[in-house]
Amino acid sequence: MTRLTPDLRDRAFRWIADDVDPAARAELQQLVARAMGGVAEAAEELADRMAGPLTFGTAGLRGPVRAGPNGMNRSVVVRTTAGLAAWLVAAGHAGGVVVVGRDARHGSEEFCSDAAGVLAAAGFDVRVLPHALPTPVLAFATRSLGAVAGVQITASHNPPADNGYKLYVDGGAQIIPPADRQIEAAIAAVGPAVSVPVSTAWVEVDLLQSYLDSVVVLPRGTARTLRVAATALHGVGAGPLALALHGAGFTDLALVPEQSVPDPDFPTVGFPNPEEPGATDLLLARASEVDADIAIALDPDADRCAVGVRDGAWRMLTGDETGALLGEHILSTGSTPNPLVANTIVSSSLLKSIAESHGARYAATLTGFKWLMRAGEGLVYAYEEALGHSVDPVNVRDKDGISAAVLLCDLAATLRASGRTLLDALDDLALAHGVFLTRQVSLRVADLPQIPALMSALRANPPASFAGIPVTAEDLRPEADVLRYTGDGVRVLVRPSGTEPKIKAYLETSAPAATREDLPNARTVATQRLDAVATEIAALLGA
Repeated sequence: MTRLTPDLRDRAFRWIADDVDPAARAELQQLVARAMGGVAEAAEELADRMAGPLTFGTAGLRGPVRAGPNGMNRSVVVRTTAGLAAWLVAAGHAGGVVVVGRDARHGSEEFCSDAAGVLAAAGFDVRVLPHALPTPVLAFATRSLGAVAGVQITASHNPPADNGYKLYVDGGAQIIPPADRQIEAAIAAVGPAVSVPVSTAWVEVDLLQSYLDSVVVLPRGTARTLRVAATALHGVGAGPLALALHGAGFTDLALVPEQSVPDPDFPTVGFPNPEEPGATDLLLARASEVDADIAIALDPDADRCAVGVRDGAWRMLTGDETGALLGEHILSTGSTPNPLVANTIVSSSLLKSIAESHGARYAATLTGFKWLMRAGEGLVYAYEEALGHSVDPVNVRDKDGISAAVLLCDLAATLRASGRTLLDALDDLALAHGVFLTRQVSLRVADLPQIPALMSALRANPPASFAGIPVTAEDLRPEADVLRYTGDGVRVLVRPSGTEPKIKAYLETSAPAATREDLPNARTVATQRLDAVATEIAALLGA
């Protein structure tokens, strides 16, 4: 049981004295008072809040909105931004343009103003987006304005209690090492938040229309007859998605009304992530109600896109299924010389086969769009299995759910015009390249040292086969803490999660199908193989 030690009490008092927010000061004072009164739960919570600071990773910060260094609050944002400003100056970007935007989560408006104020006082030319907008709009603005950095206040699809601070540099891309550690060191060198200068010398810029102008021209076909059901999961994407679809000519749109207005409490979903079971139930009900041709789900900051199809009943496609459809659509209709497509090492290898069939280049990168957007020149499409798609990397160097939705509607409408569906297109890909199935198995641990111990055990005693198929083991260190096992029709990758106390395994199986009549049997073979691999890897991990 955690006790209130003199050191913990003194650190809390110092933070309170240096906090810029009266409400946060009062919040932490009340917690300290309860802990001093002998309430064990208060002492434990205080220890957790003072255990920070939040780690500045390659996507910035994420954490619960609460007072103290181990949370998202105004003082943390002020000190983070002061560290960012110092890092930018040291990198030779003093006085450059910086764009700041936000979503509609708890605290976002205040955090946005604080970040803008600190950057303006540090001498930067600060442009602030006028209201809550999707993250891809901020990424677009950073690139289009030639900004030295862009800051988006967002926690993406995290739980309602969280918020975050996402950073773009290098022409609108996420930072990569060693910049993250350098910025973290610069933040640590910042003094008390109350001593950081703040200015109101920043201006608002509205680049939503410019962003939409770049999106509405993405469709490759001319068909526009399509009924679309869509949800923004209480995030900021409903309005921009509707504008984008209408601007591109897809005007038959039925939004999920309960989820179309931004609401930081996310009242209809337990976890506002389209990947989570139940998160798209209202969307699929709406799609059935209006007899839609396609269902689209954005995550709360609209940088991810999930797709629902009618397969007897409605179901959501996996990120890999959507990635294969978009990869084929873009390569079969594009005009870029020597195009490059990319996905991550944990995503399906089907994209590689599709690229080869079009004479296109293919790259597999480490996980994360920070690496995908640096896959190489001539990049026309990139995706990761966690529902992230970049269909217009020239304008947005990150995943973008809105532009992906527009291009998916383009594909669905083109297929519909000839009496076909996205499922028919997936069958075509299976006939051309084989049936590819993917799944994820993960183990959540309470004791973090258990993860490196498991990885060490797998390195010391690698499995010789999965589902009766011999596999070759590869250790991807030092580039990544990943183990890869490959065999005929089977692939398994194991890695620690970068954001959660989990060890994750990414499974893929495949089986050929020579004719359309062979497809059911090929899917059965691949599914049975996938089930067997999942059982075996779960036993290895102790899941």
